[in-house]
Amino acid sequence: MDIFEEIVRLRREGSKAALATVVKWLGSTPRRDNAKMLVFEDGSTMGSIGGGSTEAEVVEEACRVLKTEKASLTKFTLTQEEAAADGLICGGTVEVFVEPILPDPSLLLMGGGHLAQAIAETAQEVEFKVSVADDRASFANRERFPGAQKTIVAPFEEGLDSMNVTENSFILIVTRGHGYDQVVLEKAIQTPARYIGLVGSRRKIRIILKNLLEKGVPPEAFSRLYAPIGLEIGSETPQEIAVSVVAELIALRKGVHQRSKKQLFAMKLIEEYGSQDQAEAR
Repeated sequence: MDIFEEIVRLRREGSKAALATVVKWLGSTPRRDNAKMLVFEDGSTMGSIGGGSTEAEVVEEACRVLKTEKASLTKFTLTQEEAAADGLICGGTVEVFVEPILPDPSLLLMGGGHLAQAIAETAQEVEFKVSVADDRASFANRERFPGAQKTIVAPFEEGLDSMNVTENSFILIVTRGHGYDQVVLEKAIQTPARYIGLVGSRRKIRIILKNLLEKGVPPEAFSRLYAPIGLEIGSETPQEIAVSVVAELIALRKGVHQRSKKQLFAMKLIEEYGSQDQAEAR
């Protein structure tokens, strides 16, 4: 299997890697072609850019790129001593472009109502792989969600169990009731999902968080919770709300999103509950 076939396999499985490519060289370097090396999350590699100390430095840079998910162009200098150790006559410099290989993000919609339909349609336009779960077959089906990767009919407490939730997953909780929302949220915070969004009024969110905190769920478990969901753009219709929600997902995916006061509402509630709890204990 060559590097490009491996990249296709990784993306299909939802795994990450970094691709290092030699783009410029000067002087004596181990390779003078556009050599490529694939670096996996555990630091192992496939292919080579020439070996030696430079390759080890490139692996370190690739691991950094995987964490930031941002490409880099870095110049590496091979000193005369390092060159001699690598069997070369003299030193040189090499520029290496390291890019993250990331799977398409997955959007897991817990609930198949009108809002979920609008969000799915908008998210698919920007390359999110959408899956939908609902406890009603009339709401989770291919007719309502023609572009979905999966449509799952199961009780809400079991829906996430049928999905491959990874660090590249975005979970949106859009069920038809408070009780279902709470059940799904309790399950969602136990996953490695990058984003967990809860739709609804601030009153509803307050009740759900209070219930879960009283059940003993630690406050830090809600660190990835965004509630209410979506950027503040004055949205009212399902289609407008879908735009605000997907915009929030894109911003987070691109690493340019900072939580506004609206998104921090959930964390503020948790802090308030903690303060009240401490006061009562005293």
